[in-house]
Amino acid sequence: MATRLGVVSYLNTKPLVRPFETGELDYPFELIYDLPSVCADKLHAEETDVALIPLVEIARAPEPYRIVPNIGIGSLGPVRSVFLVLNKEPEEIQMLALDASSRTSAVLSQVVLAKQFGCRPDFFSSTPDLEQMLSRADAALLIGDPALELDVKRYRVLDLGEAWTEMTGLPFVYACWTGRSGAIDPTGIGQLLEAKALGLEQIGEITEAFAATHILPPAFYAAYLTRHIRFDLGESELDGMKQFYAYAFELGLIEQVPNVQVYET
Repeated sequence: MATRLGVVSYLNTKPLVRPFETGELDYPFELIYDLPSVCADKLHAEETDVALIPLVEIARAPEPYRIVPNIGIGSLGPVRSVFLVLNKEPEEIQMLALDASSRTSAVLSQVVLAKQFGCRPDFFSSTPDLEQMLSRADAALLIGDPALELDVKRYRVLDLGEAWTEMTGLPFVYACWTGRSGAIDPTGIGQLLEAKALGLEQIGEITEAFAATHILPPAFYAAYLTRHIRFDLGESELDGMKQFYAYAFELGLIEQVPNVQVYET
């Protein structure tokens, strides 16, 4: 039976899976595409075996999870696809609209507001309809492709990747391949690593194809994938994860700090 692989349907995941999609790599995976929040729900419900889930969901797992080494979706500085769109100064925000497709960024937004701006707003979840969100809130969290294509000249935004690195000096990890113990073997992990290596060589093809159905030119999307997104998961990224969990626990946003274990290869 094929390993069921939960895949997020955003541009920033394409370099991790494109060689599977094109048939360039043979693989024992069934690819199941969803929003980040749904990927997490399906992994928790055992409807997938390994999934690219939001970082905060590792802390909410029904049992201890493991992560695949050396592969992540992260940033060091501006990420360009995780924004707080502001109607007020950050320290004056009283109501925050959260993109319902996000979970890690929803917690990150509250961590940054609390730790950097001394602000603990009320919040509600919403579909990523920015005008509707801002009609009810002082700020709105927008993530993924909708944030990437936001006209930042029209709106005042706080880039949460940039805010995190300014605050901590660390990278931020938004998602990583995650599963239960024994859900994937070293051969499968090797295939995920090979797909990442090949996919990073195919940024040009990925962004050409993406731009054909989106509003911005390929060069914009290529700059995003090469200058803003980091696909590694090393010691500094693990340190960033630990700091995020510590802050989230301190603020009561998660119930426990997970002991993050890495699959053996």
